[in-house]
Amino acid sequence: MPAVDSRVLRNAIIVLAVGGFGIGVTEFAMMGLLQNVADDMAVSISEAGHVISAYALGVVVGAPVLATLGTRIPRKHLAVLLMVLFTVGNLSAFFAPSYPWLVVTRFIAGLPHGAYFGVAALIAASLAPATRRAHAIAMVMMGLSVANVIGVPIATWLGQSVGWRWMFVFVAVIGALAVVLISRVVPFLPPDPNASPLRELGALRRPQVWLALLTGIVGFGGFFAMYSYIGPIMTGVAGLDAAWLPLVVGLYGLGMVLGNLIGGRLADRSVIGGIVIGLVITCVLLAVFAVVVHWAIPAMLMVLLIGASGSVLVPGLQARLMDVAADAQTLAAALNHSALNIANALGAFLGGVVISAGLGLVAPIVMGSVLAAAGLPIVALSVMRQRRRGSASA
Repeated sequence: MPAVDSRVLRNAIIVLAVGGFGIGVTEFAMMGLLQNVADDMAVSISEAGHVISAYALGVVVGAPVLATLGTRIPRKHLAVLLMVLFTVGNLSAFFAPSYPWLVVTRFIAGLPHGAYFGVAALIAASLAPATRRAHAIAMVMMGLSVANVIGVPIATWLGQSVGWRWMFVFVAVIGALAVVLISRVVPFLPPDPNASPLRELGALRRPQVWLALLTGIVGFGGFFAMYSYIGPIMTGVAGLDAAWLPLVVGLYGLGMVLGNLIGGRLADRSVIGGIVIGLVITCVLLAVFAVVVHWAIPAMLMVLLIGASGSVLVPGLQARLMDVAADAQTLAAALNHSALNIANALGAFLGGVVISAGLGLVAPIVMGSVLAAAGLPIVALSVMRQRRRGSASA
């Protein structure tokens, strides 16, 4: 489909970003409310971390399944259906009567996450000029970033003031608004007549797809090893009062906004270059954070910078998957978010492991730096395979 009028593109990106805003709130606000959940449900912090992992697992499962099943549905309609499921899932979390049920409802709420961002990225990329594709994708992801500046601090404050469950009501209202806006504003894009679940699954036969996914899982897992426990780290190590946590997550969100802007422009120039830069900077900044986390003001500055470095990765990873997936675009775009949420689950798990081993709350930060560094050899392997294939073809 040829690029559309810039006003149509801008409006479509804005309303798709509203859905991303709601997703960002429900995913990241839980990290700032982890202690509240643990206290109310009478579980440990590491057990409460399983609520984060359950949501991430829902994304991992839902992204490929829902994207594959929805391959013949017009993308606009698929985005609406996914946002309806997201809204219902969050309302169910509000009514969860016990800790096990909360874990289940968080899994359900996570199911549409990856498929939604995948189809939203495809809509934006289809409407934008080819030279601005990664920038359009980054702008859709901006909803996730802005959520951390505005939505997550509001939800964290709401959860601390009137009860953590009310965060889910806040998110459900945003989801319902997104359903209405997407239905009214996003242009209709007819589905590919040759699309089929079998063709989409063909992406899984391509080694480059798996290498791109592994890069996201390992590299971004480093970020989540730290950020999953940002509340306990900032209160227990940096010495901040819990009342300052909304500001902390707001600084992280501001970093995400900056990182998205930078990452989109880097990926339009060089997809691989943007990914490498994101991994290197994240590794270095996490190592610095492990040193300065004992002092509140430097620690808060590092949260801002780490939020930016992590977000630099996302547009490049999304574009890379779309590049190497050939005709399996829907599944590939959704799988990026499966990879990022496996990273979420992996990071939260490994962060919990080192805490449970008695290594302290600085240990997840160190673990994060190691994981970010481990993503670089995977990128190098992907580039080497690509060059060898290019040489063979020549």
